Amino acid sequence: MTSTLLISTYNWPEALELVLMSVLKQKLLPNEVVIADDGSTESTKDLIEKFKKDFPINIRHIWHEDNGFTKTVILNKALKTITSDYIIQVDGDIILHPYFIKDHLTLAKKGMYLFGSRTSLTKKYSQKILKEKRITFSWIDGGMLRRTRAIYFPIYNLTIKAKHKNSSKLRGCNMSYWTSDALNINGYNEDYVGWGYEDFDFAQRLLHSGLAAKRIKHAAIQYHIFHKEAKKGDTDKGNRILAETIDKKISVCKNGIKKL
Repeated sequence: MTSTLLISTYNWPEALELVLMSVLKQKLLPNEVVIADDGSTESTKDLIEKFKKDFPINIRHIWHEDNGFTKTVILNKALKTITSDYIIQVDGDIILHPYFIKDHLTLAKKGMYLFGSRTSLTKKYSQKILKEKRITFSWIDGGMLRRTRAIYFPIYNLTIKAKHKNSSKLRGCNMSYWTSDALNINGYNEDYVGWGYEDFDFAQRLLHSGLAAKRIKHAAIQYHIFHKEAKKGDTDKGNRILAETIDKKISVCKNGIKKL
């Protein structure tokens, strides 16, 4: 099984640097890294080029001009270039536990997608680790919120069953799925403009296509670097789109990778 780590980013090279550093520490590397860049400046490109020189696997940088928050658009541009069997998706402000990739690939099964949670770092601690370029943590460290999520006990996942329903705990910063399943639902719905709802809609349509969802606990651990939360987009529009997706059990969006 071939795999791709898909990282979404926008104008925060300092955080992306720690993400890529944590990729280098993985016990099992993916076959490639694809960075979906929603319009960052040259500083992000320069960082990626620096990592490319000595990175043991291929890094591809998919970029488009800055048109505001259009994460769904850049993710779709990235998705249609991926030929790996399996995709592990994270955000560009997430530091990965050394077993993150291995855990996702170990738990991957046909007929379902996976999603995990994250441990949040406080503002003060985030500033410290960005300055020190630190990427290793213990669940007992200070400056960590929801620290029990950082306890590594992967065997616990043998007790968790996949379900045919979505979860409010789903985060697009920690999910994985078969590439063919993402293409079958036409990728992300580009009708979502601004932050919010797009990940939940994507997961909901995977369910409507016949898949089950499995939550990962005490494995595939990640650490979220603090930042001010971006203002959500048109919440009324987002709610309407999501409600229609759920009510009509839509699996294939019209305004996705392909324009239907």
